[in-house]
Amino acid sequence: MEVSAAEQPSSLPPHLGDHCIHDGDFVVLKREDVFKAVQVQRRKKVTFEKQWFYLDNAIGHSYGSTFEVSSGGSLQLRKKLEEPTSETKEAGTDNRNIVDDGKSQKLTQDDIKALKDKGIKGEEIVQQLIENSTTFRDKTEFAQDKYIKKKKKKYEAIVTILKPSTRILSIMYYAREPGKINHMRYDTLAQMLTLGNIRAGNKMIVMETCSGLVLGAMMERMGGFGSIIQLYPGDGPVRAATACFGFPKSFLSGLHEFPLNKVNSLLNGTFSAEMLSSEPKDSTPVEESNGELEEKQIAEQADEDNIADAPESNTGEQRLMEIVPGDAENKELKDKRSKRDHIQGKQRRQEEQRKRHMEAAALLRERNADGLIVASRFHPTPLLLSLLDFVAPSRPFVVYCQYKEPLLECYTKLRERGGVINLRLSETWLRNYQVLPDRSHPKLLMSGGGGYLLSGFTVVSDSLRAEPSLKSCTGALDSHKPEEPAAKKQKCMESASSLLGD
Repeated sequence: MEVSAAEQPSSLPPHLGDHCIHDGDFVVLKREDVFKAVQVQRRKKVTFEKQWFYLDNAIGHSYGSTFEVSSGGSLQLRKKLEEPTSETKEAGTDNRNIVDDGKSQKLTQDDIKALKDKGIKGEEIVQQLIENSTTFRDKTEFAQDKYIKKKKKKYEAIVTILKPSTRILSIMYYAREPGKINHMRYDTLAQMLTLGNIRAGNKMIVMETCSGLVLGAMMERMGGFGSIIQLYPGDGPVRAATACFGFPKSFLSGLHEFPLNKVNSLLNGTFSAEMLSSEPKDSTPVEESNGELEEKQIAEQADEDNIADAPESNTGEQRLMEIVPGDAENKELKDKRSKRDHIQGKQRRQEEQRKRHMEAAALLRERNADGLIVASRFHPTPLLLSLLDFVAPSRPFVVYCQYKEPLLECYTKLRERGGVINLRLSETWLRNYQVLPDRSHPKLLMSGGGGYLLSGFTVVSDSLRAEPSLKSCTGALDSHKPEEPAAKKQKCMESASSLLGD
């Protein structure tokens, strides 16, 4: 019988592998239906659901392990729960005689607080609450399970550590911060990945303002194979959710970025490297600071010479002059050096960013992308009409919007423009179910909406067919078209005249 790493005793050295938790990994903490993404760091306090603890003891255990928070904030691996005893299973037939007057529990809040101070685990506190309840055995079996679940949630500090995935992170963002992902529900994200044909080896274009969640979902599905060109507004791309996936460095080699405000110049053919070059004023402070440093050094040398030539009677004042101004000037020198290093580092980062932009521009100029994904807070029509020129024919595109009206306008513009087929505007409907013995039913609360999707495929537009090189081919095909017989032509003309006469 094989024993998983989660069931091994804590005294044994855990087996380290890809399925195990390492220092520096990004993980997702789970308690009931609440999730939180954190990074594993030794001796770093983590706060989750009004409790704080350290993740040191979780290092080396497998993902999916459940821990209990003990005193001092340390995590203890939770063993497999035993089957409930027969006493717990004693239940009544109905709850008609139970009165909720607040007097059924013998333990007071002070007694429970005293149990916590003694270090008694939450499981034992729940058991004592059951034993000291006068109405517990009169409740039905379903009511007892509900009571136990409620008390466990309140008194047991249980945390499960999961490996980040698209499903888990999308559920977490939609529950905690839906505004950061434009209220995109997890089933809508799954539909986007499917309609966009996201797979390994593709060359994809994505424009999203969902904190990098859509980008991370695409990178996870592509598995590090292929290339992704991310178009971003503002100064730089936002990839907070992408970092939570914890991708290896090999996944980032195929990730490119390009500013959205340079797309029109790229389409017009006016884009050049000079547009991305750093401003000359960034190098000016370095020269000025170097000059100031030289002046400071000369002034320091002159002060030291003057102090050396002064009379010996003022030795005490000389020492003060050497110590106090010298420390201030050294501090000022360090500030200047740090400022210069900061400016040089900024210039180096700008140069690296310029190279990345040129690489992305070269990929976009090929205009052979395998798909386009748009999920932003901006109006989708101008974005889609511009970015479709970079997509090869017979390739899918998907546009997400929280509201239906912008996509309806986008749908109309695409029909007028041409070059696309199979346009479809859809909304996914989701309802969760409770699945329990004899209690399976739809949940009372459900999501009101998860956004709308506009999808379709690109084709060669009429403007391309009108080119001379393609027009000659079309004429040649028309010339080979067989001519209709004369009798058939006459019959068609007679039928048309009769319809007009009627």
